[in-house]
Amino acid sequence: MSVSQNLLQKYAELIVRTGANVRPGQVVQLTISVEQHDFAALVVEECYKAGAKKVNVEWTFDRQSKLNYLYAQEDTLATVLPWEEEKLRQMVSDLPVRIYIASEDPDAMSGVDPEKLSAVMRRRGAVIKPYRNAIDGKHQWCIAAYPSVKWAKKCFPEASDEEAVDRLWDAILKTVRVREGNDPVAAWKEHTDFIEKKAAWLNAQAFASLRYKSANGTDFTVDLIPGARWEGAGALNPVNQAFYIPNMPTEEIFTSPIAGKCEGTLVAVKPLSWNSQLIEDFSITFKNGRAVSCKAAKGQELLEKMIAMDEGAAMLGEVALVPKESPVNQCGFLFYETLFDENACCHCALGAGFKEVLPGGDDLTVEEAREKGINDSIIHVDFMVGADDLFIDGVRADGSTEPIFRHGTWA
Repeated sequence: MSVSQNLLQKYAELIVRTGANVRPGQVVQLTISVEQHDFAALVVEECYKAGAKKVNVEWTFDRQSKLNYLYAQEDTLATVLPWEEEKLRQMVSDLPVRIYIASEDPDAMSGVDPEKLSAVMRRRGAVIKPYRNAIDGKHQWCIAAYPSVKWAKKCFPEASDEEAVDRLWDAILKTVRVREGNDPVAAWKEHTDFIEKKAAWLNAQAFASLRYKSANGTDFTVDLIPGARWEGAGALNPVNQAFYIPNMPTEEIFTSPIAGKCEGTLVAVKPLSWNSQLIEDFSITFKNGRAVSCKAAKGQELLEKMIAMDEGAAMLGEVALVPKESPVNQCGFLFYETLFDENACCHCALGAGFKEVLPGGDDLTVEEAREKGINDSIIHVDFMVGADDLFIDGVRADGSTEPIFRHGTWA
């Protein structure tokens, strides 16, 4: 790997200080692959330098995960053990800053029965979800990335291992605005200011619905929740007023639409990597607000299982606007990682919505948020719909319209 120690240090500091914005006295939960132990040490040290009270590391290991699914019984994998629940209870008590470093092999679960994957996720999710709900909107979190060899080779199969990793590193650092000699904190301040300006314009328009149209077959309308905010880039922890950036990179401005209020077809423009398996060349058709059919050239069964995960999985929880000039899109290749690919172009998400987009949303229960139109589900899966010819119009309550996107970018 040719990435300098200086760049790695700048990146770790950016994740901790700007992304997660770790404050003195906070507990931090870092989730990272065992293969990235050296970078884990950098992140842990930065957390302590920022004043963290304690840093806990949860290690991931793709090969072990696959072996578990190949050999262990479904009931065994789906059971949330008492010690696991106790950790979740402690998380609710600590409200830790959560940092997740993505580096998974996109093909890690190839050959695993998708029915078994979905069943385990559904059963575990039902137990874990109440604990996740209990910390929602009350803590800081940040997802960033570190390239593994297998991930890099998936992106650049023709390159040697070393060249592939170097190319993926170059792309990652470009999208998170880290370069030799630059000030990434200042670069992120300029970027978040731009996104906040666009979000303010959208909020001022008070659109009642959005209309999507592309030559690829996308023809779709979705209703928006009156008074729900468009947000982007950063978020505020209401408990301690810490400003943090949940995703690095991020280019999106998003909101949660009314659950069960959309019609038409959305055509995906990029493959979707879910549970380390790919769904390619797919479309989803909605009627009366729910996904009623889907087609995929690859991963049809997996897509159907995803949509059937629970009652809310067939409804939208997010619509997000991303111009095609995004640095992620300019990299010119598929990352096979939603953190990046969703930031290449406009996307929507099946599953859970964000109650924080509502006035006073952080104080609402899940049930109260659902009553106001926020979708609820154990999944939240983004898929990309931002074709280069995508047109999006905002429609106000009086029927007047305003162009938002033309030819895949801001009108």
